[in-house]
Formats: sequence, structure tokens, C-alpha cells
Amino acid sequence: MKNAYVFPGQGSQFKGMGKDLYDNNPDAKKLFENANEILGFRITETMFNGSEEELKQTKITQPAIFLHSVILSITFGEKFLPDMVAGHSLGEFSALVANNTLSFEDALKLVYKRALAMQNACEINPSSMAAILNLDETIIETICSEITSSGNIVVPANYNCLGQLVISGSNEGIKIACEKLLAAGAKRALVLPVGGAFHSPLMEPARVELETAINLTKFNTPSCAIYQNISANAVTNPNEIQKNLIAQLTAPVKWTQSIQQMASDGATHFFEVGPGKVLQGLIKKIQQNVEAKSI
Repeated sequence: MKNAYVFPGQGSQFKGMGKDLYDNNPDAKKLFENANEILGFRITETMFNGSEEELKQTKITQPAIFLHSVILSITFGEKFLPDMVAGHSLGEFSALVANNTLSFEDALKLVYKRALAMQNACEINPSSMAAILNLDETIIETICSEITSSGNIVVPANYNCLGQLVISGSNEGIKIACEKLLAAGAKRALVLPVGGAFHSPLMEPARVELETAINLTKFNTPSCAIYQNISANAVTNPNEIQKNLIAQLTAPVKWTQSIQQMASDGATHFFEVGPGKVLQGLIKKIQQNVEAKSI
């Protein structure tokens, strides 16, 4: 029996996130205040009292979710004993703090730089994403490849669970893809309310910007393996973790494959650490013979 801890990504934020930790745990409050100093503004004010629109800003959303997840895991103290970890997109940074690969301070700086770089990339290349439901993955991959070959970038971005694959690309590419995928038998093709084409070649400006910062950051030997988005395999080598983290911005999130591999490697209990319950829902669809709950 092995315990796997997983950390959510962008989209799981909510007004008031982390406030109970701040109000009731002195150690958590200290970490939140440390984060305010590192970021140079009081992100806690937006997390606790900001509007939904303010929380949706990438530069706020990403560090806010990271802080909620990581501080929650730190408050577990000695009870926090993961055998393996994983994070969905942004959540990979939270997972790397949880297994001691990155320090809290270094990871927060990288997350904020990532958020700003992604926001800038979205402004350079207006783009979007769409969730495709109940269509064979190979059909989606083929149609995306055909559209991209014709000049409009669109690629698979998030393999969330069986029957749910998110695509990412230019606005025109997403429009064409949704029409073709529905015609090919998709149950639904839902354009998502996001600021850009995350996990696609259109994030290349952000990848380049983040690469320098990641290369200048110290990566320690982890206390347990992380199953990274880009490979879906257990990784413990700090240099490999570093390279995978750089490549993550323009590559698809192999979440389905990661959960399947974790279960194959002995994970029986999955704990989602952070805001929301999205990941536990996906895990139950991917691997029905394991236990999944949120903390």
C-alpha cells in the first residue's frame, strides 16, 4: 500500500482560499506573510477577499493555488509522508516542494515568473483551449495534426482522463478543430474560459523566459519520486526533473498516463492537496480500484 499526493493546477481557485489556514495556524500565517514579502504585494488580500475576476488573472491564480496547496501540505508536519507525488500543470511546482526538490521560496519565485511569462505569451499570441468529450484520443490527435499542418496551430494539451482531452491552439485553430471533432463524433467540444493556449507551441516565449530562471535555481535530490507531466514516469534525478519542468510549458499534460503509472507502481491511496476536488474526480475515472480523496 502506497500513498500518492497530487496537487491541482489552474482553475481550482475560489474566493477565501487559504483563509482558514491563515486564521487558525500560526505556521501557515507566517508562510503566507513570507509569500507576501517575496511577491512584493499582499496576495493574501486577493485570495481571501478578491472577486472571482481578480482570482482568474493568471498572475494571481497560479501563485495563489501554489500557496494554498503547499502551505496546507506543510501544516501536516510529520504526518505528511508521501511515497510518490504528482501535480497537474502548475501543480507540479507544488509537488516539487512536497518532495523537497525545491524550497518554498524558490518555487514561489518560479511560479510567479511562470505566471507572468504565460500571461505575456497569451498577449503575444491570442489563443485558447477547448475540452473534447467522449472521442477516441487517436482521432483527436489526427485531426489536430491535420489542422496544424494546414497552418493553424492546435494540439492535444491535457490528457485529463479517459473521455476528456483538452486541446490548445490559435483561436482559429480551436474553432476549426471543434467543428471537425464534433463532426467526427465528439459528444461535446467546449471552448474554455482561459487566457491562452497553455501547453502548446504558442507558449514558446514563456518557455524561453522561464528556462533561464529554472536553470539558475537549485534542485535537490527528492525525498520520493515525482511523476512528471511530460513523461508520466517516476523521476528522482534532479537534472532530469529540471529539464522536464522547462519542457512542460509547451508539452501536453499526461495526467491519465501518470495516474495509471502511479497505480501500476503500487499507489493505492491518492490525496489531493489544495483547493477544489477536480483531481480526485479525474483519478476515480482513470483508476477505479484506488481510493481518492481531497484534503
